Amino acid sequence: MIHLIVQASKYLMIFLFLVYTFECFHVFKFEGEEEEQKHIYHVQRTLLFHFDAFLVLYITTKNFQLIGFYLMQVIVIAAIIGTYHLFYKHASELVLNNMCMLLTIGFVILTRISFEKAFRQFIFVCAGFVISLLIPMVLQNMTLFRKLTWVYVIVGVGALGVVAIAGQTSYGAKLSLSIGPLTIQPSEFVKIIFVMFIASMLYQRQDFHQVMVTSIFSAVFVLMLVASKDLGGALLYFFTYLVMVYVATRRFVYFGGGILAMIVASLLGYRLFDHVQARVQAWSNPLAVIDGAGYQVCQSLFAIGTGGWFGLGLGQGLPEKIPVVTKDFVFAAISEELGGVFALCLIMVCVSCFFMIMNVAMKLRDNYYRLTAVGLGTLYALQVFLTIGGVIKFIPSTGVTLPLVSYGGSSLLSTMIVFGIIQGLYIMQFDGRTQKKEQKRRRGRKE
Repeated sequence: MIHLIVQASKYLMIFLFLVYTFECFHVFKFEGEEEEQKHIYHVQRTLLFHFDAFLVLYITTKNFQLIGFYLMQVIVIAAIIGTYHLFYKHASELVLNNMCMLLTIGFVILTRISFEKAFRQFIFVCAGFVISLLIPMVLQNMTLFRKLTWVYVIVGVGALGVVAIAGQTSYGAKLSLSIGPLTIQPSEFVKIIFVMFIASMLYQRQDFHQVMVTSIFSAVFVLMLVASKDLGGALLYFFTYLVMVYVATRRFVYFGGGILAMIVASLLGYRLFDHVQARVQAWSNPLAVIDGAGYQVCQSLFAIGTGGWFGLGLGQGLPEKIPVVTKDFVFAAISEELGGVFALCLIMVCVSCFFMIMNVAMKLRDNYYRLTAVGLGTLYALQVFLTIGGVIKFIPSTGVTLPLVSYGGSSLLSTMIVFGIIQGLYIMQFDGRTQKKEQKRRRGRKE
């Protein structure tokens, strides 16, 4: 009987997530039609994927803690949506819904793998909720962010420098610092500072001298990551820099030259770092080194292949066989138990987040905030690409986590801060349009 419930719920979860994903893109058809959009957002929020998933987890484990944990999650998700509606009437409903849905998927798969880690993730979500709720208010009332150029450099380079000197080594790279019981990965937060630094340098001037100064200090950020052997982070920073410079200057020569430099740097990194060579070898032929560097990739591919299109069902797979499954390889666990269709929908939800961020960027008139939105959108999209690309063996694994889904407090908090910033920029853009409409009405009355 339990097996039948698990199998039936598996198809129900896929169907519900398909509906949610369809609505993510269907809503763009009704741009400007508020009532239609509100209806779509309401449908997204009332789908019972979360309930179905935790019902299956409870039935298969008989763990009464899951009931209380589920109710705690429902309260927090409802609080996130409710407080945004209370304080920010014009917040982006799609960004809000997608953030909550990705958090929910993270809760489900982490609870399935490790209740303790899922509960710790829940605590970080509560903290991130408070921080992200305050960010739009800060953006509306403070205009000094564009003036903090050298503060960004000092704080960002300083934090990365401390990690390079005193950081804890994990899988060949220095990534984190321990402060009492907490482990922090500063590069997750510095990447936001990095984006704001580039935006503050290029929002007014985009001449050759300004681009060169920006490039020199951006290189310092990247070299600090290289010194820590965090080459995945270095790639994330460097590509974001290239996109922001191209958007600011509209000169392809900068972008093309940067891509060539990135290729040369990648070849040098391969020559210099043993753990990079191991990851490339594991990517090119994982079966040849299955007893060593290729074990993680092989287990990931076995899990995805075993899951097929519709998955084995929650609790029916073996995600614990994949090393670091709650972080870098959480997408493989999702594919194994919830299926390839569900995994593809997850990718499309991430794509809709990126589209929404870029949509906000295009409508912003303030060049500083526009560049900031472009940079944050690029960071988000590239992080998703690097994570999933490494899991499916499309590219070598880079050690990057899946935003809002993977386990990790630093990654979770930094992504919720990014979504908070995007909400603030969306509200600014909406308020700007409202003011323009009001001015036009007043002019029409005078005439």
